[in-house]
Amino acid sequence: MSIPATMRVLSVIPALLLIADVAFLSDSSVEFLTRCSVIGTGFDVSISYAGMMRDSFGRAGPVLLQLCVALTNDGGLIMYLIIIVHLGVLQEWFGEHWWNSREVTLLITAFGIMGPLLLLRRVDSLRFSSAISLLLAVVFVIISSVVAIYSLFQGTTQSLRLLPDFANQSFSELFTAVPVIVVAFTFHFNVHPIRAELDKSSDMTIAVRISLLLCSVIYATVGLFVYLLFGESTMADILVNFDQSYGSTASPVLNDIVRLSYALHLMLVFPLLNYSLRLNIDELFFPKAQPLASDTTRFVFLTAVLLGAIYLAAIAIPNIWTLFQFSGSTSAVCLSLIFPGAIVLRLHLVSHSYSFRDIHGQSKKRDKALAAIMIILAVITSSIAIASNVLSAVAGKTR
Repeated sequence: MSIPATMRVLSVIPALLLIADVAFLSDSSVEFLTRCSVIGTGFDVSISYAGMMRDSFGRAGPVLLQLCVALTNDGGLIMYLIIIVHLGVLQEWFGEHWWNSREVTLLITAFGIMGPLLLLRRVDSLRFSSAISLLLAVVFVIISSVVAIYSLFQGTTQSLRLLPDFANQSFSELFTAVPVIVVAFTFHFNVHPIRAELDKSSDMTIAVRISLLLCSVIYATVGLFVYLLFGESTMADILVNFDQSYGSTASPVLNDIVRLSYALHLMLVFPLLNYSLRLNIDELFFPKAQPLASDTTRFVFLTAVLLGAIYLAAIAIPNIWTLFQFSGSTSAVCLSLIFPGAIVLRLHLVSHSYSFRDIHGQSKKRDKALAAIMIILAVITSSIAIASNVLSAVAGKTR
């Protein structure tokens, strides 16, 4: 939901290039993870991201990975709830009441609507809700695009900045948009669980590339058209922008459809992200216990505790841009770029003593160079983004 805000910060051309670059790096890093899962002459689909980190970096590897997954997923789920509660549709329809207050709305949404989906124990049980969520995302893209095109013909759209305006912003400020795009393409912790449930594990590469292509098109389309609608007034949470009128009699209806469709989309995506969070928290605190899906008490307890913690955090944190900056500059960039690159380089350096040996050429020269570039870019951009945000916060410029 903050992709259009990245266009406001970066301008159109740099934002589109950044989306394409991060998508390419994400595809490369996933290829690293799947390629390094090859043992001998075939695939061991039971291997996990955590297992690869353990083989490469010892006991500290999976612990660090699980902490990053927990921080990234927890931050994402908190953002989802914040976006949902900011809709304000019920208040517009019925006025201000105790039952449609922020706290009560979030409570009903989290435990009443999303709670039952969170109790599904296998990720493939979420395939229908995931398909519906994708359809709702497409509906959002179509409506926002149609409204933008209609406004363009009416002459009511905003002017677009194709390139950064350094007269009104610093160069370092551009880097604050990078974490948002990184978070948008962070899914690496789901690769091995989904791959393990596929009939053909080799289909994972095709599935990843199709997903990256679809996401890139959706991100670019939504970002461009929403930025065209609101220009420099584009907010970090664009659903806040959609409470404005477009000057037509149908606009209130469109506003409600846009906000409600995307809110439902987030509700259906929520269980998939929670699945990874719960699994990693369980592995972190109960490493020697039986599988979580077979222990009903532990499964329900973890689900309830995590959902309660996310609910309380969503009440306390008002701004999703802050979460994007923190998550994208730290845990998300580690999961999507730094860890996969480090695994490739580590296996090359000590392949003689690890199970993921380089005897089949998994770690080619191109891969090693790309892995090093990924790590360097990730560290530099994240460091600049963190420094820029800290300086802005100190100066009182945080928006």
